[in-house]
Amino acid sequence: MKRKFLILMLLACTFLGHAQVNRPKLVVGIVVDQMRWDYLYFYNKEYVSDGFKRLLSEGYSCQNTMVPYIPTVTAIGHSCVYTGSVPALMGILGNSFYINGKDTYCCGDETVQSVGSDSKEGKMSPRNLLASTIGDELKLATNYKSKVFGVALKDRASILPAGHSADAAYWWDTSAGHFVTSTYYMNQLPTWVNDFNKAHQQKPGYDIKLDVKGITVTFDMAEAILKNENLGQGTETDMLTVSISPTDAIGHKFSTRGPENHDAYIQLDRDLARFFKTLDAQVGRGNYLVFLTADHGGSHNPNFMRSHKMPAGGFECWNVVKELNQQLQQVFGTTTNFVLGENALRVFLDHKSIASANLNLKDVKAKAKELLEKKPNVTYVVDYDEVATMPIAQPIRERIINGYSRERGGDLLIVTNPGWINSSANPTYKGTSHSLWNPDDSHIPLIFMGWGVKPGETSRPTFMTDIAPSVCSLLHIQMPNACVGNSVF
Repeated sequence: MKRKFLILMLLACTFLGHAQVNRPKLVVGIVVDQMRWDYLYFYNKEYVSDGFKRLLSEGYSCQNTMVPYIPTVTAIGHSCVYTGSVPALMGILGNSFYINGKDTYCCGDETVQSVGSDSKEGKMSPRNLLASTIGDELKLATNYKSKVFGVALKDRASILPAGHSADAAYWWDTSAGHFVTSTYYMNQLPTWVNDFNKAHQQKPGYDIKLDVKGITVTFDMAEAILKNENLGQGTETDMLTVSISPTDAIGHKFSTRGPENHDAYIQLDRDLARFFKTLDAQVGRGNYLVFLTADHGGSHNPNFMRSHKMPAGGFECWNVVKELNQQLQQVFGTTTNFVLGENALRVFLDHKSIASANLNLKDVKAKAKELLEKKPNVTYVVDYDEVATMPIAQPIRERIINGYSRERGGDLLIVTNPGWINSSANPTYKGTSHSLWNPDDSHIPLIFMGWGVKPGETSRPTFMTDIAPSVCSLLHIQMPNACVGNSVF
């Protein structure tokens, strides 16, 4: 009797020791580039029942999700969503930034080659990203049995979310008119990708990101990955990251109102509905976890705002910085180049040139700050080295610190008055921009739906950095290695 009892106990322990962790078959992350939070409701009457409305009715919506850093731009946003980290830690300081004085594109990598074309648009990788992503941690948790893929028209919107260990990331090469990847992932495109490209080939040079059909093509490619790579069909959880780029390009050119933006979101809603139906059929309703968010929002066009008696305008930082360089040359009596450039209202000084002229960097920064503060519609000019002691509103101070890196983050940051965006001041200008701390640019949608998620919503403060730990919590895997957020569940 004792022997039988011991055998049963051993069998029970063996069974428990090999029990599978309860996880969904597939995780899908969807980032809508430049989607303001209020677009969930501005076009709501025209949305179909199984697109955004399905997300809102079946999902858990975090209604008060903010971007916790400055500047609010694409590369940082996509990196933050999937690392749960901020620029100061994960290394992506903008779409472009300077590393020790060298102008650097966030995904640029001269050590790799394009796969699918011969252009430089394929010479990309995630190597400038210093932190792990959700997909990287999923790979680690399953001993690299999980499959992870990324897709977007923009390279940075596909590469950075997919992470370092992804099986592949695919992005659109405008010069070739189809999807490509790089030798970081593979040496040749799979047959199914070549077939997809033939069926969806566009005229080389045509910018599909400015066309709503670019939204549809992105979802078509996402579905092709889903089916051809058999995502959600194995013994471990797989992951697919999808980013919708045309909403950003269309917003930049046509702003937040008008038929172009309207048509983009109506098309997005219908393509979302179709994609959800595909997931239901391919993976099974309730077997996948999906979240939808944005990398940043977008400000209303300043001329539109002024026409409605709102204080607003175009700041044109590129002209401000050009003038600053000339003013510094006059002050210090030298032809030295003082300014490397500006990016998203950040001023990058030329440290090497300043040192070669035997000038003190601290003195130059102080004078530059003084000159910039005289410009109209400037709230603050921040010396990153002194931000902790400056009289700045605390929520803005924290975002400034989160967005700074000594090696990659610039010297000064200009914070403009509300409504004053880094765009053209031309009275005929019809587009928009983003990068600010203000809610227009930093208040984003965040909805989780599907496996492990109970419908509902919360208005308590949540942050973009909370997305990755929330997903990891649901999956019972370690959060990314530079994560600073907290799970909302």
